[in-house]
Amino acid sequence: MTKPLVSVCMPCYNASCYVLDAVNSILVQSWDNIELIIVDDGSTDDSAALLSSVCDSRVKFIQQANRGQCAAANRAFAEAQGLFLKFFDADDVLSPGTIESQILILGEREDAIASSQWGRFYGDDLSSFRLNPEPVWCNLSATDWLVQAWRYAQPMMQCGLWLIPREILERAGGWDESLSLINDFEFFARLLCHAEEVCFTPNARLYYRSGIPGSLSSRKTRAAAESAFYSILKGTGHLLARRSDAEARLSCANMMQNFLYTFYPAHPDLRTAIAQRVAELGGSDLPPPGGPLFQRASRLIGWKSARRLQRLAGRA
Repeated sequence: MTKPLVSVCMPCYNASCYVLDAVNSILVQSWDNIELIIVDDGSTDDSAALLSSVCDSRVKFIQQANRGQCAAANRAFAEAQGLFLKFFDADDVLSPGTIESQILILGEREDAIASSQWGRFYGDDLSSFRLNPEPVWCNLSATDWLVQAWRYAQPMMQCGLWLIPREILERAGGWDESLSLINDFEFFARLLCHAEEVCFTPNARLYYRSGIPGSLSSRKTRAAAESAFYSILKGTGHLLARRSDAEARLSCANMMQNFLYTFYPAHPDLRTAIAQRVAELGGSDLPPPGGPLFQRASRLIGWKSARRLQRLAGRA
């Protein structure tokens, strides 16, 4: 096997506090035949200045007006030359042997995608890191991975987990630039539905930074809700086009039901449309998420009333 080039595509927006940690975790990879393509998406902090100071011939730095994470990822992909690609957020960290381990597990396969371990850490404190083992940490057919990961509506589909053969990306297409919140859900659902297998790589590890104020995942605006709505409908649609057995329908319904739990009581039009789709798929068995007090209140007054009380308490 020749040593193929791996392209790491990194969108960046106002990540000056973290971006050099992310960059360094790529540049110290044991697999040295890499290129790192960083697209600064109109940052208004010091991100561009910091990235301009990185001196490494493997780094290509591009600046563009703000167009969103998906557009920045697509710009990086358009510049990429590698036979394998990894998309990577500007605030995460990769263990040094990740890319090499994923390359070796894929070999010359062009019909499989490599996944990895992951866990959270908070702020700048790597000592807070804890692995988050999941049932999908094994080799699975691509559609089985989606069905299992979505079963309880808490899938981890973050971009740094995956190493993707160019062949699959070119068939599946790039990021959907109409999406913002949970855009990775739709994108990786589509990629996996163009693959045959997910190869789990136990020696690869993503350090996922959590608790960042103002992060995309924390938004609950109308625009964010619409993005989540369309991402879930499109992503589940990709799976159902490949298989529509009872297990697949239930996992898709549970992903939709979780949207109802997350956004209730806001956006009734979106919730009504999602609820109708859940019914068409045969219903959901997903319980409403929440702590002990919420669960106790749900049993007494129903989850909707309990959620309203929870929202009121949060505002207070």
